[in-house]
Amino acid sequence: MAATPPPPGSPAWWAARPTPTAAGAPRRGRPSLDTAHIVGTALGLVDEHGVQAFSLRMLAEALNSGTATLYRHFDGKDEILAYVVDRVLGEVDLDGLAEAADWRETLTVTSRRFHDTLRRHPHTLPLLMAYVPVGPHGLARRERVLAALLAHGLPVDLAARAFTAVTHYVIGFTAQQHGPAVPDDRAELAAFYRGLDPAAHPALLQAARSLTSVAIEEEFDFGLTLLVHGLAHLAPAR
Repeated sequence: MAATPPPPGSPAWWAARPTPTAAGAPRRGRPSLDTAHIVGTALGLVDEHGVQAFSLRMLAEALNSGTATLYRHFDGKDEILAYVVDRVLGEVDLDGLAEAADWRETLTVTSRRFHDTLRRHPHTLPLLMAYVPVGPHGLARRERVLAALLAHGLPVDLAARAFTAVTHYVIGFTAQQHGPAVPDDRAELAAFYRGLDPAAHPALLQAARSLTSVAIEEEFDFGLTLLVHGLAHLAPAR
């Protein structure tokens, strides 16, 4: 019995690195399409319509092509979406890491840039959370950030854990606050808190305003600062 192929986007799938047909190597049938253009168009459709609504038929129509042509480059929708996620990671600005003052600045700057990128593509967040992102762009981001942390003197174990912890924080925060169909319910929540029994929830009522009035980006920066400062207590003095 043939082994079940690994799902697109998984580490095992990326290890096999199925390379889409290059534009310079046409197969039989209609003219070949540029694979980068296909992935870029797919990302635009996911941004506009969401993952659930995205389909090969929709993509083919946007490309003025046919689904059969897409299958000459990719095995299906899930494979295209794996490349879409990696395309998003390739948008994260990694310039200037060598000029950072220390590892704290490296973590802070790269985390904010990662957060900004994910906010531009909220519909891709469920895809990003499905697997560890180890496509070409995902690996490049991981390599460059880890290299910068090591260059600033963090021990390798702490650099790895710092990278993972902060990455999980950025993805989780962005998914909760900016993911698909996330409502801004702060006003409703504030009204709910004000209606609570003060005898049962005195602390909650006292903190209600702070819980519901802080700007989301201020909340993101506060959490990131807590993480980075906490990591600083684990780093050896230089």
